[in-house]
Amino acid sequence: MDDTKPTGTGNSRPIVTKTGGTFQMACTVTCTIHASPERVWSLLTDAEGFPTWCSAVTSVAGKIALGERLELRVPSAPKRVFKPKVTQFEPAARMEWSDGTAPMFKGVRTFTLDRRDDGSTDFTMVEALRGIMLPMLRGSLPDFAPVFEAYATDLGRAAEGGVS
Repeated sequence: MDDTKPTGTGNSRPIVTKTGGTFQMACTVTCTIHASPERVWSLLTDAEGFPTWCSAVTSVAGKIALGERLELRVPSAPKRVFKPKVTQFEPAARMEWSDGTAPMFKGVRTFTLDRRDDGSTDFTMVEALRGIMLPMLRGSLPDFAPVFEAYATDLGRAAEGGVS
């Protein structure tokens, strides 16, 4: 499966790509945000402030720092609490949240910020799911594309507009 769907035109509009196979799938969103990586990073690492700018997140409890476990709630699954662990943390560059256990089922969300020559930021977020349980769970998983599009749009709007 390779389902690439541009979600808009222009530099700042997110582009969502979905790929997958029997035991793995991924959803990626990319966009250019006209703000510095440090500004974007400050939003991505402010757990308490997350719901003020991100419509795809109801709450984030915990400290967004290397080795910390978070409690994440989302509107699409209001009764579920996701508990990813921050497994990579390179300020203003890269962060990874992981949950689950390989080889059964594991999800890894990676955030990457790349500074452009003009000082803006190329933002990429990838949710990679894999494991032998994926074929059984696939039907109960949401379509990540609209959620990721909203996430990137909200992040760009907050970073470019100065919302914190």
